[in-house]
Amino acid sequence: MLFQLSEEHVMIQKAARDFAQNECLPGVIERDEKQKFPYDQVMKLAELGFLGMMVEPKYGGAGMDTISYVLAMEEISKIDASVSVVMSVNNSLVCYGLEAYGTEEQKQKYLVPLAHGKKNGELYIGAFLLSEPEAGSDATSQRTTAEDKGDYYLLNGTKNWITNGNSASVYLVMAQTDASKGSHGINTFIVEKDWPGVVVGAKENKLGIRGSDTHSILFNDVKIPKENQIGVDGFGFKFAMRTLAGGRIGIASQALGIASGAYDLSVKYSKERKAFGTEIKNHQAIAFKLADMATRIEAARLLCLKAAWEKDNKIDYALGSSMAKVYASETAMWAATEAVQIHGGYGYVKEYHVERLMRDAKITQIYEGTSEVQRIVISRSILK
Repeated sequence: MLFQLSEEHVMIQKAARDFAQNECLPGVIERDEKQKFPYDQVMKLAELGFLGMMVEPKYGGAGMDTISYVLAMEEISKIDASVSVVMSVNNSLVCYGLEAYGTEEQKQKYLVPLAHGKKNGELYIGAFLLSEPEAGSDATSQRTTAEDKGDYYLLNGTKNWITNGNSASVYLVMAQTDASKGSHGINTFIVEKDWPGVVVGAKENKLGIRGSDTHSILFNDVKIPKENQIGVDGFGFKFAMRTLAGGRIGIASQALGIASGAYDLSVKYSKERKAFGTEIKNHQAIAFKLADMATRIEAARLLCLKAAWEKDNKIDYALGSSMAKVYASETAMWAATEAVQIHGGYGYVKEYHVERLMRDAKITQIYEGTSEVQRIVISRSILK
């Protein structure tokens, strides 16, 4: 076993860290307050090759491994989780889903610009449309329908909680084509945002990751060409589950970054703030909190890297990604709360950043499979 990063991994980690400090940190509080989508930052992610990190170069990607992706996600999430979630969805869900299961024609038309993150000089990213008003954790209960009309499908329905909902150019949409078959009647379709009948709902006013644009998407008699179906009939649910398994590595890495960011700020503050005649780092109550934070964060990091290694080595990573996500997300929530406590009253105000990290941490326990769903996945795997 080797617990040392390669030179290439260290370079990628440093590039992501520099980007986060120089490009994401300035204005992060304002973007959070005003729910401003980080357009400039995402465009620069595209220039760095971070929007198609794991896509093969022949499709416009950077050809990096999943470990590189985890390292970059952690560094960016330390500073701005609203930026990193855009990166996560485009990499883990949209680009991966198209590269793994799309046709060559679909890859050339959609994957290439998605991996670049740009098309004709404009931002070009994707979104993953699975959740519905009554189909969140129960993803089999799809009410969105795609009716076969011969040479096209007719799409109708509503999708909720869609990250990149308004900023995306391309949607991967799960829809029911044959309700009598249950989950085996679900298909996945590539839908372009500017097609007639596609309506973007109002932006959600969220607790955290407020810079990320989260919307409902409505479909009213949207015509989908048959060539925009991904996989064979009935493959949609498997497509969603297999893609989400990789997506959980991204969200686990985001949670890891939030926790790590909270820890870094806490260590810095403990060396500056004085109480009872000495820096608070010298008080055991604070020192022990920092020790526990460092230990849990390191454990979460190892789980994330192990899941990434499994994916890179084509080992079944569903269990590993679920373990990484549930542990990293709960560590993020706990560590961010501890960071606020360490900062005391200062932790409750925006300029010290930790209150935002605490708000951002909560969503990592919910999206791309709640902690409860992850425990179902884990328990089924270990008890089968």
